[in-house]
Amino acid sequence: MAFSNPVVEAGVAGLAALFRERAVTPSEAVEVYLSRIERLNPRLNAFLAVDADGARAAALASGARWAAGRPLSPIDGVPIGIKANIASVGLPLHAGIDAYRDQVADHDAACVARLKAAGAVILGVLNMHEGALGATTDNPAFGRCQNPHWNGFTPGGSSGGSGAAAAAGLCAAALGTDTMGSVRIPSGYCGIFGLKPGRGRVSTEGVIPLSWTLDNVGPHARSAEDCRLVFEAMAEGAAAPSAEGRPWAALDFSGQVRVDPRVVWAFEDRLQAARDLGLTIETLRLDDYDFGAVRRLGLLISEVEGHVVHEARLAERPEGFSRAFADGLAWGARQPAPRLAKAYRELEATAARLRARLSGYAGLLSPTTPQFAFVFDDPVPVNQADFTATANVAGLPATAFPSGLTGGMDGGLPLSVQVMAWTEADALDLARTLARPVFTPPDFAG
Repeated sequence: MAFSNPVVEAGVAGLAALFRERAVTPSEAVEVYLSRIERLNPRLNAFLAVDADGARAAALASGARWAAGRPLSPIDGVPIGIKANIASVGLPLHAGIDAYRDQVADHDAACVARLKAAGAVILGVLNMHEGALGATTDNPAFGRCQNPHWNGFTPGGSSGGSGAAAAAGLCAAALGTDTMGSVRIPSGYCGIFGLKPGRGRVSTEGVIPLSWTLDNVGPHARSAEDCRLVFEAMAEGAAAPSAEGRPWAALDFSGQVRVDPRVVWAFEDRLQAARDLGLTIETLRLDDYDFGAVRRLGLLISEVEGHVVHEARLAERPEGFSRAFADGLAWGARQPAPRLAKAYRELEATAARLRARLSGYAGLLSPTTPQFAFVFDDPVPVNQADFTATANVAGLPATAFPSGLTGGMDGGLPLSVQVMAWTEADALDLARTLARPVFTPPDFAG
């Protein structure tokens, strides 16, 4: 199933072609997306604020550049949404926290400035899990963001609004942040692509952090190519050397992480597809890696650093923080210095061990999450980030890509596989090669 509107179906790369051919103007594309947001967002609650006037002005300027044959980049005129913890001048900047509800960005985050310099059109601000500390986007202050594939199910988080909006065709691409999986988890639950770049490849200046040690900014989109174009517009510094020519590792997680059988089936199906294409896939077991312990280590560091970030506002407006979020930050504040020193040392040692174990491989394939999207009122699985956190700890790029649906050809909820690699290009290339087709949510196809 595809989107009925060719502008939406085109995605990022396709829009550039339409603009170049003068089949569509950036202004026409923006009107399509603004109309879809007005009509469909009430079902989804992905967009929390829309800058229609700013988007129209930016699209008009982009149209003039395309008409003159001088676009700033391949994403010139492409409509993009941004997570509510990423600054875009004049737009709300609250990180999903009620205590910051009235805060407005007075400058662009570095990544947004780079997107604007490339001509991208910022549509507005997207819903997220409060403070980026969680993976359901069941936000007590700004409301639940729904999974576009099934109402009442989580889109994942913490960048749930970003994943949902991109999957539902409310923007051509979206920006999210990823501390232990917060771009890849919602991309997986919503059935699209999500890229966490390597550490330092996209600046986090101008982002309200959860953890300055683990945070990254990355794109959500409906194709690997679309993710690549948005990433390249934001990227800084040189890419790491490619490991092309080495075998790929497939994670053997049996006995270490409990994984839904349908997730296992989809993962093994994509491994077989890789072998059928002639790729060398070797099984790798990380017996010295405790997935749960590493996840808890990341959570400890996030809650400690998160308390530092929000300490002043917590003192000024404690009622503006939910009990769950405030309790997590308070727990972080109570941790003694020796425990923190040990945690940072263990993080560094774990990263070194992971990178050493992967040194002979082009990268590592695993499920994105041990489960798929679940009902909001169900107990939240504690192990959602067990696979995704590995890339944050190692500082390596990782891409989530679609691997099918729980009901096969009959539909259901999206399933996802993650590829972690030494470069963003290698991760995206393999994701493009192995991905199942993106399934358009039926309620948002029109």
